[in-house]
Amino acid sequence: MKNARESSRKRGRPAASTPEPRPSERAAGASARDLTPVVGSNLRRLRGERGLSLEKLSQISGVSRAMLGQVELGQSAPTINVLWKISSALSVPFSALMSARTSGGVQVLRGEHAKLLTSHDGSFTSRALFPFDERRRVEFYELRLAPGGAEKAEAHNPGTTENLVVAQGAVEIEVEGRKEQLQAGDAIVFEADVPHVYRSRAERESVMYLVMTYADTVG
Repeated sequence: MKNARESSRKRGRPAASTPEPRPSERAAGASARDLTPVVGSNLRRLRGERGLSLEKLSQISGVSRAMLGQVELGQSAPTINVLWKISSALSVPFSALMSARTSGGVQVLRGEHAKLLTSHDGSFTSRALFPFDERRRVEFYELRLAPGGAEKAEAHNPGTTENLVVAQGAVEIEVEGRKEQLQAGDAIVFEADVPHVYRSRAERESVMYLVMTYADTVG
């Protein structure tokens, strides 16, 4: 089958231009790039503190040695799923890989400067609603799930719990085979140290707010 450019040449018309990415897609891409050097630096530090080689961390996390090396060097922006695998293998909260130490006092996290992490297919995004500036047991996130999207989450560190409320749309949460249907206004609490799945059950984007609590203060 001929591609669009070849067909256009035959008909004497210019090839159709590549569609511009939507603003949200551009923002998510820029956010991932902003986090790339921070994640790489933290991964290198955390791995060194534990005396782990790239090969050993690869075996523990299930992430390839090549990918780990690229992340450490700031050459690759990891997806949410990859970050979860790495943080679980290092026994640190998700945010420990994205922490950039800042001064204390009042901090405002502007929406236009939000750093978003996305799934491999772009259907699921996560935005941290707290500063990555200190060790903590509780984290607060805004999650967005596109229609028809699903995100399979790895088991988090032992003792981790998730408390999630749906602000818009509808989702299905599956934990160890048990499926719960949630509409806007519904909330759920579950132990997240087992694999779990977020599935869209709406014809528009679903928005959720998640409070994640770890058993220990690490990071």
